[in-house]
Amino acid sequence: MEAKGYLQEVGAQVSADFVKNRSILSFEEYLTLFFADPRGQARNAAQYLRDVMDHYGTEQVPHPTGTIRRFKVFDAPSTDRDGRVAGQEEIQNALYRLLGNFVRAGRINKLIMLHGPNGSAKSSLVNALKQGMEDYSRQPQGALYRIAWVFPSEKLIKGSIGFGERPGTGSGEGELTTFAHLDAESLDLRMPCELRDHPLFAVPPSERKNLLEGALKKKGLGDGKTEDFILSDYLRDGELCAKCRRIYTALLNSYGGDYLKVLRHVQVERFYVSRRYQVGTVTVEPQMSVDAAAQQISADRTQLNLPAALHSTVLFEPHGPLVHANRGLIEYADLLKRPLEAFKYLLGFSETSEVPLEPFVLQLDEVLIASSNEKHLSAFKELPDFASFKGRIELVRVPYLRRYKVEQEIYDAQITATSVGKHVAPHATEVAAMWAVLTRLKKPIPDRYPPNVKPLVDQVAPVEKLHLYEEGGAPGRLSSTNTKELLKLREEMYEESESYPNYEGRSGASAREIKTALFNAAQNPDYKCLHALAVLEELQALCKDKSVYEFLLQEVMDGYHDHEAFVRVVETEYLDRVDSEVRDSMGLVSEGQYRELVERYIQSVSHWVRGEKMRNRVTGESEKPDEARMAEVEAIVMPQGEAPADFRRGLIASIGAHRLDNPEGVMDYPRIFPDMFKRLRDHYFEERKRVLRKNKENVLKYLSEDRNQLSAREQSQVQGTLKTMAERYGYCEFCAKDAILFLMRQRYA
Repeated sequence: MEAKGYLQEVGAQVSADFVKNRSILSFEEYLTLFFADPRGQARNAAQYLRDVMDHYGTEQVPHPTGTIRRFKVFDAPSTDRDGRVAGQEEIQNALYRLLGNFVRAGRINKLIMLHGPNGSAKSSLVNALKQGMEDYSRQPQGALYRIAWVFPSEKLIKGSIGFGERPGTGSGEGELTTFAHLDAESLDLRMPCELRDHPLFAVPPSERKNLLEGALKKKGLGDGKTEDFILSDYLRDGELCAKCRRIYTALLNSYGGDYLKVLRHVQVERFYVSRRYQVGTVTVEPQMSVDAAAQQISADRTQLNLPAALHSTVLFEPHGPLVHANRGLIEYADLLKRPLEAFKYLLGFSETSEVPLEPFVLQLDEVLIASSNEKHLSAFKELPDFASFKGRIELVRVPYLRRYKVEQEIYDAQITATSVGKHVAPHATEVAAMWAVLTRLKKPIPDRYPPNVKPLVDQVAPVEKLHLYEEGGAPGRLSSTNTKELLKLREEMYEESESYPNYEGRSGASAREIKTALFNAAQNPDYKCLHALAVLEELQALCKDKSVYEFLLQEVMDGYHDHEAFVRVVETEYLDRVDSEVRDSMGLVSEGQYRELVERYIQSVSHWVRGEKMRNRVTGESEKPDEARMAEVEAIVMPQGEAPADFRRGLIASIGAHRLDNPEGVMDYPRIFPDMFKRLRDHYFEERKRVLRKNKENVLKYLSEDRNQLSAREQSQVQGTLKTMAERYGYCEFCAKDAILFLMRQRYA
């Protein structure tokens, strides 16, 4: 394609998009658009941000407390690998509730303060909202418009610039014409509004209220019948900014009070939220400067082309983060790191949405979100001024994640073959996530629980709590009765310390620190992949640096906060996974055989509990369930100290509960009884340890220079094992060799 043809094609597309997006409108055209969608055009910043969250939808996700609503705006795809927020659904719902409170109040009257340890995703949550706003503002339903003033050239206007009649318009009394669509050559001056004033502010407040209420009522909105829409104070009572008001007044005086002639100078422009260009969203870093100011523009010699009627009018142009963020969201990153005097204006602004400047008062419409770590917040609470701020701040706690699979999502998104320059071996990010979460867990407080379960709670080890939160799994050492009791306490244990200043998730390793450890592990010269073993080595090294990482100084309490021991705990978890994957890849026993054995056993138990006979598959006769066969299975799968009768009844009760929750689903025994299947696998492989050792040695030989020592049949078996490990679990030959070699040394030596 020729360059000219290409540019013409692109130009045609840009022009079509410009028209399609209704980028420039006259005031009359905007009013037509408003009447068609009054709700969309009558939103304040809180209503808009709430609609952003609603636009992407929600889903129910598993949670230690049951299920919880997750807003998909926090999953929005991004070129930034940090774009997605893993977990933190509680915070998402808290933000949505607070926005709902602002909507119901009709005004944004508080600052939202996200507080938590460093690296707990406070900024990531806000960035996801900003990104959602950017994308939503480009959608038809998310269109935002602002006001601008245009003044035609003398060539088109009789008399003074910007005042008088357009030739040939036949401007009789009451006729509305517009200068909004004049091309650049026909304009002497265009003055946009820095505050992005809402176009409806061109309608006098007394008339605007009737206009808004009438248009909304016509659409069945705001009357509580079809949809509850609360008109905000900003739209109902807001006024033009100081500069626009003076332009409006000067035009009205020039035209002798002819309002329709003033509106000819109004141009309505669509704008798009942008983080990069600070349009509708701004992040204020903890610097010392003030967040808003004004500069006079009418005395600037470059503005000598102002219309004659404006020459005697003093115009000021506001600027600064507060101005750029108007009609959107402003984020105060690490707000409490700033001197108190630098943000004391928030006392009034958060309540009245007004900021006094020297020449005038700014009236703003923006959601205020700040962040702070716990140390600075604790210090702030000790200041006398905190009492004044307390009623104007909504505190939202953002702890570290306490579920390792959710934590792993952070690393899986950012630690990739592209980012580290080599293959990422299975479980490399998983072991890092497990260790990170273990460092954050606190020992349960038995005195908070009923006397009959105090000993049970007191004995929960860190790794057991880890799996209780993640999978809802109880320790295999417990009887079925104690297992049920512990699972009932899962939600209470998860929420145990929420009211405490030193809550669970306040301290521990941050995701930032773990990512650094992962990147360091990727540079380990002993491994061709980013291997889990390299990660474990890096975590061991991290534990020695107590002068840098404050959480390493915590006192060990019944196994909790023992960070060096956690490395060994995670290593054991890693060995369990590798052992299971290698066994499965060898295909000595299929999963179907385990399932068939469990199904037959449960069928026998079901008849035994009901006191019924069952049909013998061989003879076809009805007979009592085979006690010997059931006892043989129970010797493998039943916890020690459990009575067979209690164990059997517990199984049937679990099946009944699963059926109530899944009336139409197929009975998925591996999911209902994961511990039973694990014990069966472990028992089978313990009995065949010699065969396993031999097979694993063959794999190592195949991956070394001794491959020729293996027979053709053995080589074929090894190839099948490696193929399954690659396809099912993601191993390459290098990381498979390292994993199996480590496993052999630790468990099969």
